[in-house]
Amino acid sequence: MSNLNKLKSPERRQFFSMTTRYGFTAATIAATSGLIMSEDAVAAISKEEKEREENAKHTMVIGTAYVLGSSRSYPIMQRDFKENIQNLTNREVYVKLAPGGQLGAGGALAQKVQQGTIQAAQHSLSNFAPFAPIVDLINIPYWCGENQKFTNLVNSQPWKDEVNPKVEEKGFLPLWYVNIDPRVVAIRQGIDGPIKTPDQMAGIKFRVPGSKILQQFYQLLGANPTPVAWGETPSAIKQGVADALDPSVEALNVFGFRDILSHVTFIRSVPDSQVYSCNLEWFKGLPEETQSAIMFASEVTAQQNLAKVPAARGFAMAELAAAGVQFYSPTSDELQQWIDKAGHQLEVWNDTKIELAGSLDVFNTLLEAANTQGKHYVHDV
Repeated sequence: MSNLNKLKSPERRQFFSMTTRYGFTAATIAATSGLIMSEDAVAAISKEEKEREENAKHTMVIGTAYVLGSSRSYPIMQRDFKENIQNLTNREVYVKLAPGGQLGAGGALAQKVQQGTIQAAQHSLSNFAPFAPIVDLINIPYWCGENQKFTNLVNSQPWKDEVNPKVEEKGFLPLWYVNIDPRVVAIRQGIDGPIKTPDQMAGIKFRVPGSKILQQFYQLLGANPTPVAWGETPSAIKQGVADALDPSVEALNVFGFRDILSHVTFIRSVPDSQVYSCNLEWFKGLPEETQSAIMFASEVTAQQNLAKVPAARGFAMAELAAAGVQFYSPTSDELQQWIDKAGHQLEVWNDTKIELAGSLDVFNTLLEAANTQGKHYVHDV
């Protein structure tokens, strides 16, 4: 649920009034900072934003699907990223955020970045798959689903050698990879829960995105994969068209599923991950010092994201629990049943590994990287 939608009526009226007078960015920053009722504060924010934009040598539009303030429940860190880029480039770059899906979401944002319509965007890592299919490897279950393994992987040299160049060939520069949390099994009210083992997945109508890998994963578990567009998913769950879905617990909260779910199980199978991508041609047109500063700002924000993960998860779980949702973490024996039934080690995944990575050797190199502790630590579910 949008933080702006939570504003009380007087605050909402003030927000729209301030948007008209001071602009959307200033009003949104004020609203998410609890300052919307102070005209002096909104005016000060507006003045600062205008001065930064006027004095900057470069403007960087970053499109996101999330409203400002979402990081409390979903650590997308867009305001932090804006501030870090502006400050660490010595204010030579002004970042103009386009949050809340103003310019689209997912694949639409990725396409705008590739075309150079905007300079950068946040989107799911899977949205890179149409441009660089190797990225879709992350959706193969139980090899990089845990937070630490995913973070090890995307910061590793093999990933930089094997994956990033293929993304760059399509006109993108990955700035930093966003760790959210693994996908879960979340079931609707009216379905017996919690789901503890894969045997309980038999016959479950499981909402899936367009990913063929995820569809195959849930087929292996015995569920009935049901493709549903993301925007239609809440109504599909309410109406019983689908019985379950698999985003991270943070996404379940921020997108307003709390009143229609009964149980959430942390199966730790696949990362529910995001990325900030940048138009490579625009980036290469910047002075080298500015390029380095943006990459440093990306690294700083990535570390802030990792530190934020457990807090965002805690907030999301508390919000869901307040609505009656219950949580379950499988025992080690139960988790092994999930791995045995659908994990990456099964031969059924070999063709997919070869198709996406080029060879089993490349996949195994990436697998080793995921299992090798890198320089960053992140808390796991």
